[in-house]
Amino acid sequence: MISTITTIHNLSTMNKCETFWQWFADNNEQLTMLNDLTENEQQQLLQALQAALDAYCEGLTLEMGEPTPSGRTLTFSAEGDTDLFRYVVELTDNAPDFDWWEFVAFKQPKGKDLKVTFDKYRFETKKMYFMQLESEEEPDILGVRVALPDPVDDDDDQLVGVYVTLEALIGEFDCATLVGYLDTCAIPDEPFKAGFRPLDDFPEFVEWFKQKRDA
Repeated sequence: MISTITTIHNLSTMNKCETFWQWFADNNEQLTMLNDLTENEQQQLLQALQAALDAYCEGLTLEMGEPTPSGRTLTFSAEGDTDLFRYVVELTDNAPDFDWWEFVAFKQPKGKDLKVTFDKYRFETKKMYFMQLESEEEPDILGVRVALPDPVDDDDDQLVGVYVTLEALIGEFDCATLVGYLDTCAIPDEPFKAGFRPLDDFPEFVEWFKQKRDA
């Protein structure tokens, strides 16, 4: 049986960041052995972990990676809300040194040739294209048009799914702080002649854009 999970309410004398990490320390053994617990016990523990995170800062989420021989990654996210970024940074900067755990601020890039599912949509980056939309008023902000095989007009879920796909390509921080405008269109008959590039080139383009901006 899983032992009693320490609640964050018992640790109210500390500041919120210290309180979270004290909760983690008190439950570290169970979290480390998560895969050895029953499904119900896992669910209870993960719910308690999220509740502890909510007590620190509502709006943050977490993503636990699969265990490896060297340990496990726990990623904290603000879900793209830049107003909450400082809380993610504060939490990870003040993380104690726990064996077997790596704590990461913000969702990280996941590589190229991705398949991303959001709501009823499935996006394959190798079948998508993008172009930059430039703005004289905001030259440091990226406008992006993404060309899709089967776009749906005025569908917010599809647009959010495209944003999530960009986030998977370049990471949460860059996506939230650089991409200021996003729209979609159908793939032209000759996308390269129309000024589009393969979406899998987007990470390299973002690095070029940042270097140009900071020059």
